Amino acid sequence: MANQFVQETGGAYQTGNEHICAEKALALNIDTVPYGTFAEIGGGQEVARWFFRVGGAAGTVAKTMSAYDMQYSDAIYGKAERYVSKEKLLAMLVHEYQLLIERLSETRGSKSRFFVFADTVAARNFSGSNECHGWMGVRFQAAPGGEPNDILLHVNLLDSNNLAQQQALGMLGVNLIHAAIYNNDWMETLLPSLLDALSIARVEIDYIQFAGPLFENISSQRAGLELLRCGLCHAVMFDTNGALVQPSSVLHKRAVIMQRGSFHKTTPYLASMLNASRDALIAEVTPKPKAILPCFELTIRSARHEDQLSDDQIVERLENLRQYGFPTFVTDFAETYHITEYLRRYSKEPIRLVVGVGTLVPILRAGFYSEIEGGLLEALGKLLMQGVKVYAFPMSHADFVSKLELYGVDKDFCRAPANSLVTAQSLEFPGALQHLFNYLLAAGHLIPMETPTQI
Repeated sequence: MANQFVQETGGAYQTGNEHICAEKALALNIDTVPYGTFAEIGGGQEVARWFFRVGGAAGTVAKTMSAYDMQYSDAIYGKAERYVSKEKLLAMLVHEYQLLIERLSETRGSKSRFFVFADTVAARNFSGSNECHGWMGVRFQAAPGGEPNDILLHVNLLDSNNLAQQQALGMLGVNLIHAAIYNNDWMETLLPSLLDALSIARVEIDYIQFAGPLFENISSQRAGLELLRCGLCHAVMFDTNGALVQPSSVLHKRAVIMQRGSFHKTTPYLASMLNASRDALIAEVTPKPKAILPCFELTIRSARHEDQLSDDQIVERLENLRQYGFPTFVTDFAETYHITEYLRRYSKEPIRLVVGVGTLVPILRAGFYSEIEGGLLEALGKLLMQGVKVYAFPMSHADFVSKLELYGVDKDFCRAPANSLVTAQSLEFPGALQHLFNYLLAAGHLIPMETPTQI
């Protein structure tokens, strides 16, 4: 089909991987069964345009519309708290699907699989100062006359200019519609196909929601973890009830206190560290932050690049952490400095990374940073951006040694007193690394903490 399509279009889609999306749009157009509405606001009609470009759109497109003006949008779909939001997307899908059924079910209902595609997107503005993201979804029938199913996505647009973001948005929309209509296996085929002709460097999907009879056995946790497995994002977020949530809506303009780890075992000490860190941040910063988010970060990869945790292991650890009342991020970040880069995308407020001293030591091991040219110093520069500090908590010597073994750190790399509590001040490093460590302490980038009083 690919060669035939390129010949018929005079090679118009041979540049890059655009021909993949063109072939998908054409396949839908020449299929006489899928038939639906395209409703796009904010980012223009980038998805519907694909179906007109390839020809045969009359076989697929019942209606396209773009309520670009906010007053028009509110008049049609009702007011939402935010213009680019899941609430607005759902209102669009519900409204357009109802119209589709009311107006066409009598004439086409027995032979058509009706669908509605919708998106509401904020692409890069003229000054380049806005968050570039959007919500995208499709409501569709698995068979003519069937009950509708939903797939909802939150998308981060990472291209540096508006035109490239619009192009990426259009291709992602085509992939989503094609996947909904033709890929019944959500894990094996549907999710991996969403970034066909794209990459995570251009588009990041950090939230997904399935609904309807086709997806009734998919849990929120499994869906979020599969986004990571498929390389569609680097981080997903679960709230205190264990439900998948969209990260930027929670992180926006909040100071963040994040405790990272593998959490193979959990104790009340973890919650005490976060609570003590929140108190310390309030006492330390002037003016006091208006909103603080204490949270855990569970990484599925270690700095030793060992096998990733299984989904069952992650779900078990999420459940164990949920008892402490804090949300949890699950990421594929092996190195800690990636956390700072990620959080700084959404908030300029203070960031405090919470670690036990046993986790602090591997951060200072140069061998963990062979993938970046600047090595340890570059990694520390990325980790300790402006407004970022590390809170280091004491631990017993036995736990300290166990943590070093977990990270594969040689016992001679760092020494600590064997007969007392190990604190940041008691660590001893070899050679020049001790001078660097002393600087981090003296400059206030690394703050030694006391054992919390409430455990």
